[in-house]
Amino acid sequence: MTIEKGTIAVQTENIFPIIKKFLYSDHEIFLRELVSNAVDATQKLKKLSSIDEIKGELGDTTIEVKIDKEQKTLTISDKGIGMTAEEVKKYINQVAFSSASEFLETYKGLEDGKNIIGHFGLGFYSAFMVADKVMLITKSAKENAEAVRWICDGSTEFTLEPWEKQDRGTEVILFINEENKEFLEEHRIQELLDKYCKFLPVAIQFGEKDAAVPADEEGTEKNIKVPNIINNTTPAWTKKPADLADDDYKKFYTELYPYSETPLFWIHLNVDYPFHLTGILYFPKIKKSYEIQKNKIQLYANQVFVTDDVKEIVPEWLTLLHGVIDSPDIPLNVSRSYLQSDQSVKKINNYITKKVAEKLEELFKKDRADFEQKWENISVIIKYGMLSDDKFYERAVKFCLLENTEGKLFTIEEYKEHIKINQ
Repeated sequence: MTIEKGTIAVQTENIFPIIKKFLYSDHEIFLRELVSNAVDATQKLKKLSSIDEIKGELGDTTIEVKIDKEQKTLTISDKGIGMTAEEVKKYINQVAFSSASEFLETYKGLEDGKNIIGHFGLGFYSAFMVADKVMLITKSAKENAEAVRWICDGSTEFTLEPWEKQDRGTEVILFINEENKEFLEEHRIQELLDKYCKFLPVAIQFGEKDAAVPADEEGTEKNIKVPNIINNTTPAWTKKPADLADDDYKKFYTELYPYSETPLFWIHLNVDYPFHLTGILYFPKIKKSYEIQKNKIQLYANQVFVTDDVKEIVPEWLTLLHGVIDSPDIPLNVSRSYLQSDQSVKKINNYITKKVAEKLEELFKKDRADFEQKWENISVIIKYGMLSDDKFYERAVKFCLLENTEGKLFTIEEYKEHIKINQ
């Protein structure tokens, strides 16, 4: 192919000022979007390989994030499916995300711009929030495919040309602008990778770290450099409950909340119909009011962190719990008022309430003494739920406990009987 210059097909004359103006408060999301794209490309490759559409060994599929302070670039590279020149024209040169006019209409007058971009799925184009220029070098995994390079400076003009690249996959190179030079600092990128990419299903490398080599015959230990893999690709919530021991659940809790006490107990969520939802919710030890909102439930979509503001998805009284919910069925590109009335969100909300009530009832019936021991910690959650939710109240009235002046605990029915006897 020859060098090709052209104009990106967008619904308005120039989408980039819109991106920069409306999404500035959430500009860090660009890294999540680009790494997620790299994960998608890698998973597509694995899928095609599994059905023999891609021949040969896949080899190492680690995604790499690199900073070059001298060149002022941040690079996200994958060894995934890659793209041909035609695919670049189709997927990169056409911004087809519900249209810019709909985007503007949806978020017109919105006071807080948080989480808009991830919720709207701008993906690749989020790079222009932090970069003056973006370069993409890609080679398709298809046989005899030629590599190409695509460059755009944030206007609607682009250049597409043949390029030299040995291996399949895609490199996205961001030339970071002056206002966003924080994204050339290792600690800032590490922080974002920890926040958004900690549980992505493909290994992600960011630099190297020291690792101790076992002592040799002379008893000498030495350190060597090894790849710094920042994520756990198979977090506990993606596994079957039957494959997990109590220690696995506790270890995962420590991974989520490193400085917290061991949780009291947990609920493993796993449903495929009428919606898809997985997750683990933990009952924490809450003895002091200031500890109540220290940790929050984290919402993921296919192992990508979305938010820890889950008020519309989880009943408010259950936001006192800790843990993870992962669902690709929760609509992320809409307003909160829509979320509140969305039927799938309501079903998820009801399902979580039901599972929590079932777990508490089971614990109460199975080991009353242990339940009473935990009552000081869990009573605030149960009482809040009974005041907020009629359906939960109907179930919780069987295991909600009252304490008399002698420190003895009764259910409401037991206490009524106790009063009768003593009258």
